[in-house]
Amino acid sequence: MAKGHRSQIKRERNANCDKRPSAKLSNARIPVQKACFVLDAIRGKDVQTAAAILEYNPRYASGVIKKLLASAVANAENNNGMNKDNLYIAECYANNGPIMKRVRPRAQGRAYRIEKRMSHITIVLDER
Repeated sequence: MAKGHRSQIKRERNANCDKRPSAKLSNARIPVQKACFVLDAIRGKDVQTAAAILEYNPRYASGVIKKLLASAVANAENNNGMNKDNLYIAECYANNGPIMKRVRPRAQGRAYRIEKRMSHITIVLDER
């Protein structure tokens, strides 16, 4: 059991948290597998190159991830005082979100289930 006052315990726990700038999009209407195709293309790249890749990628997820990348860059500049030219994508990943379950009518009164999957997309930046 941890010793100390609750605020002291929280202060110590928050001191160990990650200080890198990031942006997270919850409940994006994109399946994880389709989001990962785009995220794999930009992982480890600098911000300018990643933005160019996302600009000309034909997938739907690239537009959503481009806005998320712009948000992460803005967080880095405004909250952490980092230079935009030195930033690169340290981590980017997509996790499973909730699943909307829908029904598709089929022959002879049957019904098939359709699962509309969502994802939580995170981008973490760092300075070179």
